[in-house]
Amino acid sequence: MNNPRILIVDDEPLIIRTLSAYLQQEGFDCREAVDGPVALKAVKEFAPDFIILDLMLPGMSGREVLRRIRHFSEAHVMVLSALGDEKDKVELLKLGADDYVVKPFSPRELAARIEAYFRRRNRELQQPEIVRFAHIEVNRSKREVLSGGHLIDLTPTEYKLMEVFIDSKGRVLSRGRLIETIWGNDFFIEERAIDVHIRRLRTKIERDSSRPEIILTSRGAGYRFGDVELWYD
Repeated sequence: MNNPRILIVDDEPLIIRTLSAYLQQEGFDCREAVDGPVALKAVKEFAPDFIILDLMLPGMSGREVLRRIRHFSEAHVMVLSALGDEKDKVELLKLGADDYVVKPFSPRELAARIEAYFRRRNRELQQPEIVRFAHIEVNRSKREVLSGGHLIDLTPTEYKLMEVFIDSKGRVLSRGRLIETIWGNDFFIEERAIDVHIRRLRTKIERDSSRPEIILTSRGAGYRFGDVELWYD
């Protein structure tokens, strides 16, 4: 992917300057926003592929910015926060965050994580274009998922989970393995985060999320793709 677009939303000039310097050095196209309203306008006009979002913003909280972003953007959102307890992380994942980094952090490490995300995304784009199973159709080139012919609104993490399960059909994937595959092994994500994402994904793709047929739970071991036949185009 050439020159991925990254929006940095933070009210601390030093953080913005430092992150921009690291990311631009690696070939990313960076824009900046210092508060919520400016961030929302930038998401609409700049259409970033990746958003770095601080929670403590003047005028509008990062949580509210995240909630509004998810109404019109599927960009990957990495939240920055001084709060690191599990409750906060789970709440943000439910709002649509894809990643969570606790302050203070290493700008170099954060830049490396972003690079790893785009490497994984580029590999995903090289997979078979269309995959069909049950009532679901996955278009990899467009990164779209349809249920009964109707487009489903998946977050980037939910979409990645779907592809991971498709590519791992026949295998049980532990929560730790899912975290490593989706986010990489360079930083810590609580295993409960996977349960949150899978629960939300099931509500969107299963005919009855209380009796899933596509993403099944292997008690005590993790999750696996269901016993449905895959068709590739």
